[in-house]
Amino acid sequence: MVIGSHLLGSIVGGKMAHSNFGEDFLKNFKIPKYVLVPKSESENVPDVPECPVLVFINSRSGGQLGGDLLVTYRSLLNETQVFDLGEETPDKVLSRIYANLEKLKQNGDEFATKIQEKLRIIVAGGDGTAGWLLGVVSDLKLSHSPPIATVPLGTGNNLPFAFGWGKKNPGTDSQSVKSFLNEVKKAKEMKIDSWHLLMRMKTPKDGPLDPIAPLELPHSLHAFGRVSDTNELSVEGYHTFRGGFWNYFSMGMDAQVSYAFHTERKLHPEKFKNQFSNQSTYAKITRSQGWFSSSLSQSSSRNINQFAKLMIMKNHGGHWEELQIPPSIKSIVCLNLPSFSGGFNPWGMPTRRRHNGEFTPPYVDDGRIEVVGFRDAWHGLVLLAPKGHGTRLTQVINMKWFCYIICSNES
Repeated sequence: MVIGSHLLGSIVGGKMAHSNFGEDFLKNFKIPKYVLVPKSESENVPDVPECPVLVFINSRSGGQLGGDLLVTYRSLLNETQVFDLGEETPDKVLSRIYANLEKLKQNGDEFATKIQEKLRIIVAGGDGTAGWLLGVVSDLKLSHSPPIATVPLGTGNNLPFAFGWGKKNPGTDSQSVKSFLNEVKKAKEMKIDSWHLLMRMKTPKDGPLDPIAPLELPHSLHAFGRVSDTNELSVEGYHTFRGGFWNYFSMGMDAQVSYAFHTERKLHPEKFKNQFSNQSTYAKITRSQGWFSSSLSQSSSRNINQFAKLMIMKNHGGHWEELQIPPSIKSIVCLNLPSFSGGFNPWGMPTRRRHNGEFTPPYVDDGRIEVVGFRDAWHGLVLLAPKGHGTRLTQVINMKWFCYIICSNES
């Protein structure tokens, strides 16, 4: 795999509060139908909304909450600006809307021009859903990408938490939705690093190997597609895929538990009714896989250095250096956010500035990625302490860093 800092995406950060709203409040957010739906009749609209929004909701997230939010948003805004991700993918929606906006702008429609300049996106779902939207906006390569506000509707909600939206599932009544809209209107635009990776897998003897749809992935990994055989990144005997992430990428213990959780939720969605029950199921899977057993009682084959080698290149054109991983480490997490597993910060907050190899605190837009290791689930509990953190392995600065993971045939 190759991981590298690639580009910056925009995301909105805010703090929730409840207020009383007047009758004209919702006019700040509504977008006329003709702006969003091609070939619609023009409308006379006196004022440009202060904060026009497009709303994408994963109706399958949060148990019944996703469906309830969908109903509330559609009752408050125009239905043509609220989308169920279970019915239509965001890439198709945004491609259609931006094509229509460009056509209206070419025809001299100043209203459409101002809508595009002020547009903000709201996405309600888990971290995977938020990453999906960030990836789609990135793929569009817009001159001005709309900032994205995230509604914490998943289990971990690390992206919303890192940007001030909290980590608990929200209320779905009209007052709660209006309060969130008000915070979106007031929120400041922030930047977030994104990281791209290459994943190489041996060519199967039978059957195709195609990219997995973004919502089918167990992590917030945006699938950019397969690298063609003629590309210089392609390796004979392997299929090479390109992906990206905005929160974190893990291997070993955490990845195994996350995959089992994802598989169970896919097979039995009726068991995942709310955030608390989801977190309980996650803990049960961790225990059932033996990660709460003492490190001495676990097989050494679970140690990261038994099936992977992590190489870093700190300077472009430099040489590869193997990162020395302690033999007891069974999980590695590559962090872009100071939030992991529902709001914990596994990197912690180093107090000294980086000098002579010392580490710095993590930020979402510093062009750095932090690599942390854990021995077992008990080691992860150190995050409950005020200054607890995992084993800091390395912190790489700027865009000129890569990481190869070389896995054995048995892994």
